[in-house]
Amino acid sequence: MNDTELAAALADFAGRVLLDLRRSNLLEGKALGEAGDQTANAFLVRAIRHQRPDDGLLSEESADDRSRLDKSRVWIIDPLDGTREYAEGRDDWAVHVALVIDGVPLVGAVSEPARSTLWRSDTASLAALHGAPGVLVSRSRPPEVATRTCQHLDVPMRPMGSAGAKTMAVLRGEAVAYLHAGGQHEWDSAAPVAIAVAAGLDATRLDGQPLVYNQAESYMPDLLVSRPEWTGRLRDALARAG
Repeated sequence: MNDTELAAALADFAGRVLLDLRRSNLLEGKALGEAGDQTANAFLVRAIRHQRPDDGLLSEESADDRSRLDKSRVWIIDPLDGTREYAEGRDDWAVHVALVIDGVPLVGAVSEPARSTLWRSDTASLAALHGAPGVLVSRSRPPEVATRTCQHLDVPMRPMGSAGAKTMAVLRGEAVAYLHAGGQHEWDSAAPVAIAVAAGLDATRLDGQPLVYNQAESYMPDLLVSRPEWTGRLRDALARAG
């Protein structure tokens, strides 16, 4: 398999395992979320180490192997993005698998198992916007700057779970942007950003600076994924919002 085929196969299989685990009804609540994180991570890490032994790896659910910093090719994964949503029986959670090359996420796969959807950076496309424009934000911690930005634009702010689910919703034409402030980590956005950019969306920091991955510190302060025709308006509103 080439890199994109591998990323897609990994995200798809991990997603199906997570669905089976949830459908078993043997666990619930926090225990289900923890089991989902651990189970998906164990599979993904073992499979990537087997399939691409010379590449680096960064996972939310594993200790950071700093040897990745010396490598050009690094897999960045979130085995279960939206653990809370997964444990609550919702559908806005995802599996993220990305390959970053020299700091740029060039290959990505995002599985939305509860929606029977698998996104790939080599096949994703941008759908036409339908419905009223809106900006997607974190369900658990919507940033104040998003509230002010949406007020300036006179568009609704819509909460949703997983970062992957929010980014794919922009691709589906359900919103004009996904805006996040207050901090994430590289695994939250690497795979969604790879797919978003490949499909024609803009993806940057809130101030327009590029997103750079495989850094010594995995923390990323903010993110804006937007439809190109809205990027300028969003940046202007962000500037007014402070």
